[in-house]
Amino acid sequence: MTLKAGLVGLGAMGRNHARILSILDDVEFVGAADAVVTDQRVSHGAPIVPDVDALIALKPDYVVVAAPTGTHEEIGLKLAAAGIHALIEKPLAPSVDGAKRLVDAFAEKGLVGGVGHIERYNPALQSLRTRLAAGDLGEIYQVVTRRQGPFPGRIADVGVVKDLATHDIDLTAWVTGQNYVSVSARAARRSGREHEDLIVVVGELDGGAVVNHLVNWLSPLKERSTVVTGERGAFVADTLTADLTFYANGAVPTEWEAVSAFRGVVEGDVTRFAIPKREPLLREHEQFRDAVLGKDADIVTLAQGMRTVEVAAGILASSTDGGVVRL
Repeated sequence: MTLKAGLVGLGAMGRNHARILSILDDVEFVGAADAVVTDQRVSHGAPIVPDVDALIALKPDYVVVAAPTGTHEEIGLKLAAAGIHALIEKPLAPSVDGAKRLVDAFAEKGLVGGVGHIERYNPALQSLRTRLAAGDLGEIYQVVTRRQGPFPGRIADVGVVKDLATHDIDLTAWVTGQNYVSVSARAARRSGREHEDLIVVVGELDGGAVVNHLVNWLSPLKERSTVVTGERGAFVADTLTADLTFYANGAVPTEWEAVSAFRGVVEGDVTRFAIPKREPLLREHEQFRDAVLGKDADIVTLAQGMRTVEVAAGILASSTDGGVVRL
């Protein structure tokens, strides 16, 4: 069976979605909606229509929503009302109430709804999750993520919490299998914009692990790292290169005095895993397509996307009043 797919938004991320939809097996890319873009080279030859209503008229089976965050709820509710499945870019909605309305609307119609948390499909993080679930690290003590780089001109409607930290919120809960129970945060606005461009978060998961997220748009250094420390050592996932490395707890004392003084610790084995590296966005699309077809698939559900919005809202609330937010 070939599914008909549509796309809303031909901005930076939307163009990546268009590329994948144009080559995806068992999918016909029937059209994209964008009020500004008209060049079909951007949509890889698919027709471009001016709005969501015109896209719905093309009768797609499912639609990918890559429009600005503030429009997700309105677009998603229109698609649900029309009986169309949807993969909505993260974050699901700008507010918890908006996310809840989307969850309810898709559930009421029995539609497949997913959220584009692409980091779940990063090979390093998928391998990490499998190894944590198998108990390779033992008890998880701490998760530290660093996501920083220069300001992307494509973002105008949200700050780093909704645009970037939502990646870290979702991947942390997903790789550990634990939920957030509290968050505390401090934010800064250094670039003169309305929204925060730096956030530091400390949180706790229901399995007892402590988390720390450092996120900003102010650094000339682009960094995407996740470090999970536990009773047997630490995993380091670099999601820019999709590399996963394990640092085992020290077991061999360094007897060479000069080296011992320099390193200061006993040494354990260091292993960088060889893992298959398929494009995460392609993998995300394959999984959502299979979910629409009724096959077994691993997608980020709307309910999971709503939970991430809830945690993000808690982080923003804490950064405003300085307190600890219980979730």
